[in-house]
Amino acid sequence: MLYRAQDAHGTSRLGYAESKDGVHFVRDHEPVLSPEAEYEKDGGVEDPRLQRFGDTFYLTYTGYNKKDAQLCLATSRDLRHWERLGVIIPAYQGNWNVGWTKSGAIVPEKIDGKYWMYWLGTAADKTDQMGLSYSTDLMHWTEATVAPVLPRRAGKFDERVVEPGPAPIITHDGIVLIYNGADDKLVYRAGVAVFDLRDPQKLVARSEHAVFGPELEWEKTGQVPNVVFVEGMAEKGGRNLFYYGGADKYVGVAEAKINGATPSRHLEQ
Repeated sequence: MLYRAQDAHGTSRLGYAESKDGVHFVRDHEPVLSPEAEYEKDGGVEDPRLQRFGDTFYLTYTGYNKKDAQLCLATSRDLRHWERLGVIIPAYQGNWNVGWTKSGAIVPEKIDGKYWMYWLGTAADKTDQMGLSYSTDLMHWTEATVAPVLPRRAGKFDERVVEPGPAPIITHDGIVLIYNGADDKLVYRAGVAVFDLRDPQKLVARSEHAVFGPELEWEKTGQVPNVVFVEGMAEKGGRNLFYYGGADKYVGVAEAKINGATPSRHLEQ
């Protein structure tokens, strides 16, 4: 696992932890990625998302310098030693984004000869919505749509924020993306979107209601209250493990059978 942690000054770094059962983790004492580049200074490195192609891990993350937040990329062969490749989706640019960029979720397979990535941007109405870009080399990305590929919905759990969660998975039904939504009170819950296997721009299905939300005390009370924010996912023994932030203070894991059984929670502090 890669996870984000803050020091006493509010600077974020990425740590590394290992587990044999997916629930109980042992952490390294030192971070594996710390702010070094100008676009990371003072604020730090946040929002890790992992994807693997061949022998290389691709890490999308937010570089934050307490002025701007931008979607960045790094690569590794062992998850501990990382090479920065720079900003891949700049802030304040694009077809509809007028603000920061974050949270890149890369589709695990090429479609139509291209890599595809869902990401977060800020629309002109100051709400955070989801964009889509494609690339032939994972470094240079072109925006695929003129408007958000997954827009916010008034009166729903994703009225204010629509943000990619873990890397999507490929199924017979389409590209399945767990995403994080926030309502007008900034309560964060998770939903599911499914995109077409041949056209990652085409939405096939979307949660009418949240599938996961803050219920336990440590999800309701913390640095940012009333937040469950899913960023990692792993399949183990016919079940899916979803790793998420609780109130921006803890890392937890919820499990659900692939047939959609109700998740149960664990806390890993």
